[in-house]
Amino acid sequence: MKRVLVWLVSTATAVVLLFGYRTSLSGPMTTATQPLAGSAGTSSGGANTVTGPAVDTRWGAVQVQITLDGGKITAVTVPRYPDGNRKDEQINARALPILVQETLQAQSADIDTVSGATVTSEGYVESLQAALDQAGR
Repeated sequence: MKRVLVWLVSTATAVVLLFGYRTSLSGPMTTATQPLAGSAGTSSGGANTVTGPAVDTRWGAVQVQITLDGGKITAVTVPRYPDGNRKDEQINARALPILVQETLQAQSADIDTVSGATVTSEGYVESLQAALDQAGR
C-alpha cells in the first residue's frame, strides 16, 4: 500500500511539473508584436515600408509588414498573428520565421504553407500579397 501511495504522488508531481514547464517556444519570434496603427506605408531614404491588411483567420488575425529597398524585399515583420493560447504561440513561433525566410528568398508571395500552420500561412500570404500590391509589385 505504501508503494502505491508513493507511486501516485510521484506520478502526480511529474504531471504537474511537465505541464507547468515553460519552453523557449512559448514566446513570439518576430521582431514586432503589436498591431501597427493605421499607416499603410512609410518611406525612409530609399527604403519603403508597407503594411498589409490584418487578415482574419479561424484562429485570429494575421498581418504582414514588408520593407522594400530598390524593389527588393529586405525585411519582413509580422505585427499580428494568432497568439490566444499556448498552442497558437508554439505553432507560430515555429512557422513565422519559416514564412519570413521563404518570403525573403522568393521575393514574392509565391511561397509554400508551413505544415501544421496552414491557417496562419494562408492569412500570412494574403496579407503579404496585399502589401506587395500596395507597393506596386
